[in-house]
Amino acid sequence: MFKLASDGIVIFGLKIYFYALVIITGALLGSFLASKEAKRRGYDPDMIWDVLPWLLIAGIIGARLWHVLTPSSSILVNGVNPYFIHPLEIFNIRQGGLGIPGAVIFGVIALWFYARRKKISFPIWLDIIAPGLALAQGIGRWGNFFNQELYGLKTNVTWFPFAVKINNEYYLATFFYEFVWNLLNMALLLWLPRKLGDKMKPGDNFLIYMLFYGVGRFLLEFIRLEYSPIAGININQTIMGIIVVVSTAALIVRHLKKKEPAVEVVEGTHQE
Repeated sequence: MFKLASDGIVIFGLKIYFYALVIITGALLGSFLASKEAKRRGYDPDMIWDVLPWLLIAGIIGARLWHVLTPSSSILVNGVNPYFIHPLEIFNIRQGGLGIPGAVIFGVIALWFYARRKKISFPIWLDIIAPGLALAQGIGRWGNFFNQELYGLKTNVTWFPFAVKINNEYYLATFFYEFVWNLLNMALLLWLPRKLGDKMKPGDNFLIYMLFYGVGRFLLEFIRLEYSPIAGININQTIMGIIVVVSTAALIVRHLKKKEPAVEVVEGTHQE
């Protein structure tokens, strides 16, 4: 009836992987945090739980598509994307293969449609979910630990969690570094709106989320053992670099814009 396996639990013959349990835990805790943030800002916290199923469905689809289009170097078949050779494997999601950037992109698109349908501010709700998204990503990285994947270069460090032991060799625990980075991102996204208040514009918090996450992921790609090559470049690192530049530019431009001075109308004069 119930059996504990090395990579999951078996209940009535159905195997539930630890990776899936970690992802679900991250999503629930991230949503809980987002609901608290919505309430603090004066919005209905129940809207988070209302939109959550749509964000999860869209996120899973996007994460899978990202993995399919940007597979890691280790699963290429003579340099060819394996999903182009065996397209039905695209739907074999139980064998793993999810990409966070795709989950974020499709989740944002789903939120945009939801905001239009509910007639709510899309940028404001992006800001509300940003801290919870960072938390969910951080927790989700522990799924890589259970799968023993996405670790870094070999190292002489032998103490966990800074290094993990794989086949009697020690590797940099990049999943743990990203976990910590995401928690720092979450803390920043909770602190800044409280510190700056009205100085922040709707959408700023989400731009800061993308900037902070992008910097961390860009740097971690230097020490990851595997990467996703497209046309000879690390596509994930390249896209993260672009995100950092675009997010930084957007924050600067939108805060450099000066408000148009009010036109003072003097009684008895006519202005055109």
